[in-house]
This record gives sequence, structure tokens and C-alpha cells, in this order.
Amino acid sequence: MFTEYEIESMIEYPEVKEATKTLKKDFLKTEAPYLEISDEDFFSLIVMTPTIGIAMADGKISLFEEMALNKKARKLSKGGYFMKKDPVVYAMKFLIKNYYNWSDKFLDVLKDTIKITCPLDELSLKPIDKNADIDYNEYREAVLHSPYLLIRFIASFFLENDEDIINQNHKVGKEEFQRMILIGEKLELDKIPVFQMFCKTFQ
Repeated sequence: MFTEYEIESMIEYPEVKEATKTLKKDFLKTEAPYLEISDEDFFSLIVMTPTIGIAMADGKISLFEEMALNKKARKLSKGGYFMKKDPVVYAMKFLIKNYYNWSDKFLDVLKDTIKITCPLDELSLKPIDKNADIDYNEYREAVLHSPYLLIRFIASFFLENDEDIINQNHKVGKEEFQRMILIGEKLELDKIPVFQMFCKTFQ
């Protein structure tokens, strides 16, 4: 998962900061008029959107999923809030309540953030054979040669533990997998071979 320092660094891009502030203003006005949250912590909420979406794929969030979401949110919060109310955890409740009204707007900001912060133009976008089995060695090499931040995005969005990124036996439910594919398409990650290969590691 991203650290608070990586969040702070990404939001320093002027386009990312402006998009975050615009969405924050709209979200607070509509959903949470009394919520106090910094721009950095609101951007952390944006980064949580794919993980929240996958947790909601079967129509509900289990206690285990809620604990995992809270753990990620606390890690992203600027300054750490383990002993008091965490603004990202608190804001997440408002997003979950009306997730499907807001998810596309949040994912749009995230999609633009990926394009702004990652040198995707330098990647080979030659698609892989969707019907072929994954070549694990090829996937491992693709991960190691991909931009650091791109792999951080993929791991942070779709894995509980970042170190599991180079793994050929990821396990996830059918609904969660379908939601991951959908979110990948909305973020335009589906055009990137390393993400295509990553999806093939799921059983």
C-alpha cells in the first residue's frame, strides 16, 4: 500500500492537486458537509476507491473486509491516527454509503493521476494473448522492468500485501475478480501488458 509520503508526493503535481480539491469540494458539499479532511487525506480516500469497490463486489462488506480497509486507510492518513479518529477512515464511510454515485468521479481522478505520474508512453503496449496461459517468468520480468509507481498502483489497488505482486497463485472470488477487471478498464490499466498478466495470476 502507498505510504503517506508517496501520497504527499503525488498530490504535489498541480493537476492532481486541482482535481483533488475540485472533487473534495463537490463531495463534501453533497455527502459530508461537516467533514473536516485535508487535501492529502482526501486524495488518500481517492486512492482507496478501487479497494473499496472490490470489497463491495458481492453487495456487502464483511467485518474482515472492513478491518482490512480501515488498516489501509490508517496507513495512508497523513501523520497517523492510531490513537484518535482517523479522517480517511471516517470519510470512507460516506463514500461507501453512496459508492456507486461517486465511484466513476473518483476513478477518473485516479486515472488521470496514473497518467500524470507514470511514464506510460515509454511502455510497450503490445497486448498479450488473452487465451494463453501466463508465463510466470515473463510476468516476473515484466513486473521488475515496469515503472516503480505503476507497480505500486496495481499492488495498492488490488492486493492486501504489496509483496504478493510477484505471485502466480492469487486467489479471489468470482465477483471480486470481475470487479477488478472492470476497475482496471475504467483506470485504463487494461491496455498495459503487465496488468493483463497480473490478472492472469488470479484463480
